Amino acid sequence: MDEEQQSTASKNTVSLEEAGPCKKKVIIEIPEDAIKNAGDKQYDDLRRESIVPGFRKGRAPRRLLEKRFGKDVSEQVKLKLLADASDSAIKDNKLDVLRDPRIDFEKIEMPAAGPLKFDFEVEVRPEFDLPKLDGIPLEKRKLDITDEQVKGEIERLQRWAGVWTPREDGKVELDDQIIADVVLKVADVEEEQKLDNTEIIVRQYGFVGAIPIEKLDELLVGAKTGDTRQTSVEVPKTYFREEYRGKKVDVSITVKEVKLLKPAALDETFFKKFGVENKSQLQEKIGDILKGQLESQVQTELAEQIYKYLLDKTKFDLPLDVVAEHSIMLLQRQYSNLLMRGLSREQIDEQMEQLRAGSEQQAKEDLKTFFIMDKIAGQLKIDVTEEEINGQIAQLAVQRGTRPEKMKETMLRDGSLAQFKLQIRENKCVTKLLESATITEVEPPKKTKKAKKPAEKTADEAVAEHPEHTTKKKTSTKDKTTTKKKKTK
Repeated sequence: MDEEQQSTASKNTVSLEEAGPCKKKVIIEIPEDAIKNAGDKQYDDLRRESIVPGFRKGRAPRRLLEKRFGKDVSEQVKLKLLADASDSAIKDNKLDVLRDPRIDFEKIEMPAAGPLKFDFEVEVRPEFDLPKLDGIPLEKRKLDITDEQVKGEIERLQRWAGVWTPREDGKVELDDQIIADVVLKVADVEEEQKLDNTEIIVRQYGFVGAIPIEKLDELLVGAKTGDTRQTSVEVPKTYFREEYRGKKVDVSITVKEVKLLKPAALDETFFKKFGVENKSQLQEKIGDILKGQLESQVQTELAEQIYKYLLDKTKFDLPLDVVAEHSIMLLQRQYSNLLMRGLSREQIDEQMEQLRAGSEQQAKEDLKTFFIMDKIAGQLKIDVTEEEINGQIAQLAVQRGTRPEKMKETMLRDGSLAQFKLQIRENKCVTKLLESATITEVEPPKKTKKAKKPAEKTADEAVAEHPEHTTKKKTSTKDKTTTKKKKTK
C-alpha cells in the first residue's frame, strides 16, 4: 500500500475484552477499502514482475491476472492484512504480551464484500501493585555449630561414599535401590513404553523413568525379586514433559534386583580421600566448613523470607496454560540457581528430578515470583552488565576446572545463559531489599531434624568437591542470595 493509499484507507477498528486472568480478547475489523487497497497493490506488484504469454512484462490486464493468480493473491493479501492488523493492535494498545498470539489463519476467510472481521486471545503480563519495599520485617536466626551436626555430616559423608550392595533376602526396604523392568502405558497412546534395567530409589516421592510417583515407598517396600507392582499416576498439568503433562499413566514395575547402601567405613582410605589423616581432623574440617556456611545459610533464610513477604503481599492470578508454557523456563531458572551454588552435575541432576515434578501451586508461585522480581528490578532500576555475567561465569569455571569461554558457550547452547542473567539480576534485587529491611535477631527454635532443602549444599558435599580446602571460602552477599526454591510437598 503506497502512501496515498495509506492516507485514504480507513483505519482498522479494534476493541479489547477481558478473557480471564492475564488474557485479552482482541477483536479487529479491517474495512473494505483497506482490503481493496491491499489487493490493488498486490496486483500492481504482480503485474510488474510476472510474465504472461502474449503480453509484454508489466502489461498484462488485471482480469487475466485475477483469473490466473486470484486464489494465491487473495491468500497473500489475507495473511498480510491479518499479520499487520494483529501486530498493530498489540502495539497501538500497548499490550505487554507474554508470547505471540496464536491465530488460526486458515480458518479466517476473506469476505466477498464488506469488512474482514476476526479475533484472537493473547496472554499479557499481569497488572499488579508492588507492596512496600522499604523496611521489610525479617527474622535472623542465631546459629551455632554443635557436635551433633558434625556427627550428622560425617554420617552423610559416609553414605555419600558408600556402595550399593545386593540385599541378601531380596526384599525391598525404604531408601533401597532396585533394578527393574518398567512398562508405562500413557493414556491416549497406543504403544506401551518399555524401560529395561531401570534404576529406582525407593523413597516417599520418587521417579520411575520420567514419571513422578507419590508414595513410591508404599508401593515398593516389601516387594521381592521377581515381584511386579502396579499403580496409576495422574501427571500434573504443569509437568515439564509435554508427552505426559496432565495425562494418566499406568505403571508396572517388575523387580529384578534389590540393593542397599552400605556406608563407607571410617578408615585410612576414607580419610585420605577427603584430605585428612584421622577422624579428629575430619571433624575439625567439617566444623570449619559448617562455620563458613552459617552466614550463607542465614542469608538464604532472609532471602526466602523476602520472597514469602512479596508473594503474600502481591495478589494476581495466572491462567493454567501460561503456567504450563513457562514450566521449562522455570526449570532453567532453577538449574541456574543450582549451578550458581556450585553443586556437582550429579547433585544438580538429583535436585532437578524433584523440581521437575513440582505441583501446580509451586509452578504458579515460581511464575508469580518471576513477574514480581521483574517489576522490582524495573522500579529499582537494577540491571546486569556483561562484565557481571562474565565474572560469575568465571567463578563457576574455576570451581569446575574448565575455561570460562567454554562454560559460556555451553550455557548459550543449552539455553541457560538468559536465565543465568535473570538469576543474577534477581540476586541483586534481593540484596538491595536486604539493605533496607528491618531485621530482628531471634533464637533458633528447638525442633526435630528436618530434611535438607533441594538447593542446599551440606558440608559433606562441599568436602567431597573441594577436599584440598580446610575452610570454605566466604562468598559475597550477591552470591549468597538465591532465588526462592521449590519445596517438595
